[in-house]
Amino acid sequence: MNQKPEENAKPEPGASQRPPGAGAAALASEIVAGTAALGVDHYVRALQDPRESLFTQAARVVEEVANLKPELLAPHIERLCAQVLSEHARVAQCAAHALPHLARVAPAKVAKHLKTLQAAFATGSDVAKDGLLRTFVALCLASVIYQKRLIEIFEQALREADAKTLQRWVEVILPALKGEPYAQARAVAEQRIADPELPRPIAQRIADVMGVKLRIASR
Repeated sequence: MNQKPEENAKPEPGASQRPPGAGAAALASEIVAGTAALGVDHYVRALQDPRESLFTQAARVVEEVANLKPELLAPHIERLCAQVLSEHARVAQCAAHALPHLARVAPAKVAKHLKTLQAAFATGSDVAKDGLLRTFVALCLASVIYQKRLIEIFEQALREADAKTLQRWVEVILPALKGEPYAQARAVAEQRIADPELPRPIAQRIADVMGVKLRIASR
C-alpha cells in the first residue's frame, strides 16, 4: 500500500530557537516576554566575554532590554557600573545607555554605587561621561537629596565640556536642579557663555535656553 508522502517542511523556529545572529530587539522582546532560551543574566555576563562577536551581541541585547523593561537589569546594576569603564568601547556604551534607565526605575539601587560612578566620570570616555551625567540627572529628578552630592560633578562637567557638549548638558542639567545647586550650576553656565572663545551661535542658543541676554566678555 502506497504511503502518503510525509510533509517534510519544518516549522519556523520558535522564539527561543532563533540562531545567535537574530536581531537584538527580537531577543530582548523574548526576554521581556519570558520566552527566551537565555535570560538577561546571560547577556549581562557576556559583556565580559573576551570575544568581540559575543560581547557586541550582548551589548545590543542589554541595550534593548533597557529600552523595553529596565527593571530586569536591576539585579545587575553593580556589574553595569563596573562595565561603564570597560576597555571595549561597545560595552562601555551599553552600560552608559542602561544606567540612566536604571536610575529612573531603581534610583536607590543605583545610588548605592554613586561613589564608583562619580570616580568613573573623571576617567571615562566621552560616551561614558554622557551616560553617567544622564544617570546623575535621573537621580536628581528622582529625589532632591542627590543634588548636593552631585553638584561638583555638574559644575565640572559644565566647565570642561566642549562647545557642542556644553549646550546639550546645560539643557539636561539645569532643569534637574533646584535651589542652591541650581544657582551654582547656572553660574558656571553663565561664565561659559560669556567666554569669547565659545562660538557665538552656540553661546546664543544656550543663552536662549537659560532665558538670559548674551553678553560676551572682552578678549
